[in-house]
Amino acid sequence: MFTGIIETLGTIQEIQKEEGNLHITVVSSITAELQIDQSVAHNGICLTVVALKDTSYTVTAIDETIKKTNLGNWKVGDSVNLERAMKLGDRLDGHIVQGHVDQTGTCIVAKETGGSWLYTFEYDQTLNNLTIEKGSITVNGVSLTVVDSKKNQFSVAIIPYTHEHTNFGTFEVGTEINLEFDVIGKYVSKLYANK
Repeated sequence: MFTGIIETLGTIQEIQKEEGNLHITVVSSITAELQIDQSVAHNGICLTVVALKDTSYTVTAIDETIKKTNLGNWKVGDSVNLERAMKLGDRLDGHIVQGHVDQTGTCIVAKETGGSWLYTFEYDQTLNNLTIEKGSITVNGVSLTVVDSKKNQFSVAIIPYTHEHTNFGTFEVGTEINLEFDVIGKYVSKLYANK
């Protein structure tokens, strides 16, 4: 479980393909604090640490994860949002995040608005995910509040701190992002769908 509050950015150092899997090596300031078998969210994708070396660590993504996320687009040098799993008893500053990406979306608006930033994302509504006005959404692992919720798109407003300390600053129109819809909203939507 995660909260969607990003701890730091990591930089992809190496990507190795092995059959249907990708082994991704990340350089990060939290590497010294990690352990093998530990879960770390990378742009909202929960991946397990499989190797540690100096300032870098390696995680492995299987084909299923690659298909459902934007992980297949990652390149050496890319920045990824990192969050370690929450500890029992920690404050839940964001919202309940599982680290299980529901689908990807695409940035269709990225603009500065008087000191903050507004981003609008479009997603495939046929996968039966939905956003709720003022509800929670996770974009590349970042816990955010939905504004302007529509059938297949929504917007979020980003404060300067989030813009500077996550990879939101790299988003432009056309950027593919990972989405995890609010677990409570998913449950409610399934209840209504079954009536």
